Amino acid sequence: MEIDKAIRECDDRRLKTKYNNAIYVIKRALALYPVQEVALSFNGGKDSTVLLHLLRAGCFLHQAEEFSSGGDAADGGKTFPIRTIYFESPSAFPEINSFTYEAASIYDIQMDIIRLDFKSGLEALLKANPIRAIFLGVRIGDPTAVGQEQFSPSSPGWPPFMRVNPILDWSYRDVWAFLLVSKVRYCSLYDQGYTSIGSIHDTVPNALLCTRNSDISEEKFKPAYLLADGRLERAGRAKKNSSAVCGKLSSTSNGLKMENLNSGSMLTASIITVGDEILFGTVEDKLGSVLCKKLHSIGWAVSRVTVTRNDIDSVAEEVERQQSRDDMVFIYGGIGPLHSDVTVAGVAKAFGVRMAPDEEFEEHLRHLIGEKCSGDKNEMALLPEGITELLHHEQLPVPLIKCHNVIILTATNAVELDRQWDCLIELAKSNGILELMDPFVSKCFATTLSDVEVAQPLSKLCAQFPDLYIGGYRESREGPLIITFEGKDLSRIEAASQSLCQKFHPGAFSKIK
Repeated sequence: MEIDKAIRECDDRRLKTKYNNAIYVIKRALALYPVQEVALSFNGGKDSTVLLHLLRAGCFLHQAEEFSSGGDAADGGKTFPIRTIYFESPSAFPEINSFTYEAASIYDIQMDIIRLDFKSGLEALLKANPIRAIFLGVRIGDPTAVGQEQFSPSSPGWPPFMRVNPILDWSYRDVWAFLLVSKVRYCSLYDQGYTSIGSIHDTVPNALLCTRNSDISEEKFKPAYLLADGRLERAGRAKKNSSAVCGKLSSTSNGLKMENLNSGSMLTASIITVGDEILFGTVEDKLGSVLCKKLHSIGWAVSRVTVTRNDIDSVAEEVERQQSRDDMVFIYGGIGPLHSDVTVAGVAKAFGVRMAPDEEFEEHLRHLIGEKCSGDKNEMALLPEGITELLHHEQLPVPLIKCHNVIILTATNAVELDRQWDCLIELAKSNGILELMDPFVSKCFATTLSDVEVAQPLSKLCAQFPDLYIGGYRESREGPLIITFEGKDLSRIEAASQSLCQKFHPGAFSKIK
């Protein structure tokens, strides 16, 4: 069977694992229910397309095992024995309808066309046919996936049937890896920048795939499989009320604010340090200030730096609070096999997902610590299910962990942080993990003037230059007052500092950097 052969011959170990798990679920369902009593809900989208071909492979392998004929029991996957349901909607994209009917013709699919709403259509279909289980292309992260397992009975108030979710734990990356490795057809909209397709009323191309030509009026989009960050898959689910798709979006994707991600707007980050030893005063956190400088060097404003306890609930509450406020959250500390290392579990709880084994990450750990990768150490391979993206770099023995807009750093000192940051920036340049913007620049002046003398002029400057951060601090109460000007436009900083100096006698301020 061509699908099974393509996956087994590829070099993608993660994809093979996902494929094998999905095939196991399919074969298990076919063992529990006669093929006449199962159905596939197909909508023409990428997830449904993956599921269609997994079912083709699963049916073939199930029949081959059943008849113990090494594949002679089926006809090579040319026919599709499972009843398929398609809910045709007047608000569907014409390309979705065309692709659906084309797939039905190519794979000889017995398709029931339903023109009612989903619930009413299911009630009518199940009343007329003895369907006991329906295969769905639901993935964790989908709005309908909350609380579902690979086998989940239908919700109360719905007609009774078993929901079978073979790709529940698949990521955006897994879906496209399967489609590209298998070389199967998919809806043409995905080659036009659409990454998650709803109706014609609420779906636009994903702005993160937009490329501008020299002619600003012309917009082009890269294919969906080039979206670097799978958590932004649904960023195109926005009302078509804007004339510029590549411009400002008002949508929100998984808690990440999507306004002006491709423009020069201000992006904010927060930093969370996990460690009881810091709160007890046993050790001093030396990474927070270093990370702030690094974020400023790529144009990001740090909104807050917090320290939280080595406690799952404390970490989860802090992550949940910060990830909804800021564009990116960096968290470090509490990474490892000790009972107090709860950072990853806290991130999982913040997003409401389970911890699950990650075979790819476990392989990295085994390579790093050898046969010691067992017991508590092996638990380090448990990662937040369905939302984890591993950030690989040849200079990192173990990839960094990214969950939606949270990046988990494993650095414990400045040297390690420098290495991980350099790798992160290289990755950002190639796949857009972080938006790299114009760096912040600053000027500092020292003065022996009192706080009272400079307070009012500084307040007026803040109103006159709202784009700058203007402040003051003392390293000691008896020492000089340090006035700081920070922003992204050096000429504005120069103008603000000159304006301040002109308000006082010459020599009142001395530049220190």
